[in-house]
Amino acid sequence: MGIRDRFSSARAGGASEVEPAAEPVVEPVVTEPAAPAAAAAPAAAPAKAPKPAKPPRAAKPATAEKAAKAEKPAKASRERADLTIWRTRVSQLLWTAFVLLALVLAVAALLVAIDANEDNGLVDFVLRAADAVDLGVFSRENGVREFTGDNAETKNALFNWGLGAVVYLLLGRLVERLVRPGR
Repeated sequence: MGIRDRFSSARAGGASEVEPAAEPVVEPVVTEPAAPAAAAAPAAAPAKAPKPAKPPRAAKPATAEKAAKAEKPAKASRERADLTIWRTRVSQLLWTAFVLLALVLAVAALLVAIDANEDNGLVDFVLRAADAVDLGVFSRENGVREFTGDNAETKNALFNWGLGAVVYLLLGRLVERLVRPGR
């Protein structure tokens, strides 16, 4: 008879039908003394039980000092992670700025090469921005190299501003690598 059957029959008033569970029979274990000295020892002395194991220590330190010491490594790793994120963002921003400077020089050189209308506001803006970005070193009038003869203005713009764009890209990559945290 299962447990459900016993409970349902007990509720229904059939408690007399339920047989009591048989209790296990425990037989005493008889041991004989191994030596006469054991027989002389008092039989009434109970054996000592082994000490229970100590419970594990709590995860929290007992004092505020220990708590502060435990917090320091976690705080330091958080600060290191924050610094890494910050340096990564700054390096990305610097790289983007240098790429934009190189792009201004390259677009201005292209506009001079295709002989774009300098009276147009956008073309004028890009050419003035390139004159400001070239820092005088990569100027189309007095740059690293000055060409003479046919199409000298176009050659000067392409060579000097193109060289300036390459230098900005190289310099940008160098600065970005210096600022970005090591991998």
